[in-house]
Amino acid sequence: MTDDDVGETGRVLARRALDLPELAHARTVAAYVSVGSEPGTRALLDTLRARGVRVLLPALLPDNDLDWGEYTGPDSLARVQHGGKMALFEPSGTRLGPDAVTAADVVLLPGLAVDARGMRLGRGGGSYDRVLARLDRAGVRPRLVVLLYDTEVVARVPAEAHDKPVHAVVTPSGVRRFPGA
Repeated sequence: MTDDDVGETGRVLARRALDLPELAHARTVAAYVSVGSEPGTRALLDTLRARGVRVLLPALLPDNDLDWGEYTGPDSLARVQHGGKMALFEPSGTRLGPDAVTAADVVLLPGLAVDARGMRLGRGGGSYDRVLARLDRAGVRPRLVVLLYDTEVVARVPAEAHDKPVHAVVTPSGVRRFPGA
């Protein structure tokens, strides 16, 4: 996809995601800044912030866990190269600690695919597995939402015992909910 296609898809996804009741009523959303060919998230981040929502973004730690910082606009992002991994856009302000995610009403998760059960396939680093485990330990149950292209919703992805289903996937063609989540 061209940069223009990714940007337009991001705008469509933002409109669809913003129609979700979970995001309409959220006070705090843990999100991420898309990279590479991932569906764009910038339009969604800016619209959430304009609505007065507190937006938390991850910062990758050396052990692949995630710290969090607040998104206050495009100027609050820094491009960070993590060794041999891809460069990420992370919050440049004060770090709030890995437990900051427990304050989120909604967690937007990146992914490579989601299956018919709501199981998410990540990139394999385990960062979001740690986030989901942290939410469980804290006893909080934010809504879990993945933003994907239509072709990334598949029949089945591999899942392990610790994997948890998401509540919804948002694609350019619509929203699919998973009641078992």
